[in-house]
Amino acid sequence: MHTLSDLLEAHRSGARTLQDTVAEVYRRIAARDDPAIFITLRPEAEVQAEAAALAARGDTSLALYGIPVAVKDNIDVAGLPTTAACPAFAYVPEKDATAVARLKAAGALIIGKTNLDQFATGLVGVRSPYGIPRNPFKADLVPGGSSSGSAVAVSAGIVPVALGTDTAGSGRVPAMLNNIVGVKPSLGLVPNTGLVPACRSLDCISVFALTVDDAMAVLEVLAGDDDDAYSRPLPLAPLAPPPPAPVLGILAPGEREFFGDADAAAAYEAALARWRALGAKLVEIDFAPFAETARLLYEGPWVAERWIVAGALIEKDPQAVHPVTRAITEPGGTASAADAFRAMYRLKALRRKVEPTLAAIDALVLPTAPTAYTVDAVLGEPILLNSRNGTYTNFVNLMDLCGTAVPTTVAASGVPYGITLLAPAGRDGEVASLARTFMAAGSLPLGATGAPLIAPPLATPATRADRLEVCVFGAHLSGMALNADLKAMGGRFVAEVETAPAYRMKLLPGAQPRPGVVRVGAGGGTLKGEVWSLPMEGVGRLLATIPAPLGLGQVELESGRRVAGFLAESGEVADAPDITPFGGFRAFAESRQAAAG
Repeated sequence: MHTLSDLLEAHRSGARTLQDTVAEVYRRIAARDDPAIFITLRPEAEVQAEAAALAARGDTSLALYGIPVAVKDNIDVAGLPTTAACPAFAYVPEKDATAVARLKAAGALIIGKTNLDQFATGLVGVRSPYGIPRNPFKADLVPGGSSSGSAVAVSAGIVPVALGTDTAGSGRVPAMLNNIVGVKPSLGLVPNTGLVPACRSLDCISVFALTVDDAMAVLEVLAGDDDDAYSRPLPLAPLAPPPPAPVLGILAPGEREFFGDADAAAAYEAALARWRALGAKLVEIDFAPFAETARLLYEGPWVAERWIVAGALIEKDPQAVHPVTRAITEPGGTASAADAFRAMYRLKALRRKVEPTLAAIDALVLPTAPTAYTVDAVLGEPILLNSRNGTYTNFVNLMDLCGTAVPTTVAASGVPYGITLLAPAGRDGEVASLARTFMAAGSLPLGATGAPLIAPPLATPATRADRLEVCVFGAHLSGMALNADLKAMGGRFVAEVETAPAYRMKLLPGAQPRPGVVRVGAGGGTLKGEVWSLPMEGVGRLLATIPAPLGLGQVELESGRRVAGFLAESGEVADAPDITPFGGFRAFAESRQAAAG
């Protein structure tokens, strides 16, 4: 199977038809001969008809034009059963999940629904009545869970990308065990509408791919808030060269737990050595608060969230639920409100404790999982060995972090190992860029396909003529009155910024308060703003809404970089009230609101 990037180029150039791509997917499924990968596989003729209709429309500019995608079977695809790997729970949705609807709108072709640990409860991939997908590297090795089928489908080259979910590591552990990339987005970056919850407050839809570029191309399509209560508007910076000397937090030798797996320990050391060769500064961190947070996941109120989903079925027909899933879920039915608040108090304290650690580094670098187990070992000790696989993943969503898992090495034993880069929510693009750099410096093949990694050059602002980065200072800021208009014009948040100390901010006349920023040189101050990326058509629409005396000019940022931004002519605002001491329009507006209230 080709990468998403390769397929997209071939489809757009006409070198490959969409029908040829679909046919190859089904040939690979037949050749793989593993009925446990898909719970529901769409008929080839049906997908071929979709491909023909898409080709007939001729819009090759679609971001995922003709790309085959597999979807984990706890995410709704209209007309296909959603089982969550539990036949007694199954239903047929009439509507696509938001993530699936966005894939289809971008030109993707849904191939089918993939297997999982029942109710997305597990990191091993063996808790399903639909069988255990075979690990493409070692048939006796667990495929990883809960997103087992999606990870195997990508690693085996059946599809270039697939959707998983990740509550406690389900989008990262299978990535490691299949030698592929797993992107776990910030909570709320991808809407969960149409997802069967595991722990609703911690769930996120994740992406598996052969390369970081491909995973992020899919994430760009999926990202953006909607009416899901847990959705939130977060930035998604494009892939870019990372800092030349990133500061990375690593485990101190005394806090490294591999449960006796010498190959896993060696793989982590090799990963750190690669980072040093890339110029990174490695800083040992105190992992204890992260480890304590991980233990909260199955000791606190979050088990009760699992009970909310499966509890009614367990009470009505306990035999319909996998015995291990049932054993993990049942305690959630007796959890008390007092227990829940105690756990949340402790989590708040642990989050506060790690804030200085996270603020001092660009990312954490951890083993994705501490070891790898065989299917027989896990079946013999299902809860203990599964929990060990969550050593470096269970805390991530509780701590509100984002992450990208990438391969490190395949040991002589045939077992794949990997690392995950983690950072606070909203830094998905930065973390992925670091992961991309690390992966490009290695020599592993893509998944189990044997194909080499060929990293394409990154687009830079100078070469992306289709978009323009614009600095805004007024009501277009995130959360303010005109921000929705900016998004409707195709705006994508890039970063919060500060100007060089050469500007003044004036309050322009009118019923709606708005600022006018002027460059003064001497006597200027530093002002807060936001940089947004807009398609050129959106820039034109935005300009049409900006009245005089404002116009588009060049704004110098504190870093020395210059971007387009809205400035006022100094002569036109000379007599306007000066609000520079507030440091930005948001602070001024909040002060004004507080005074009025």
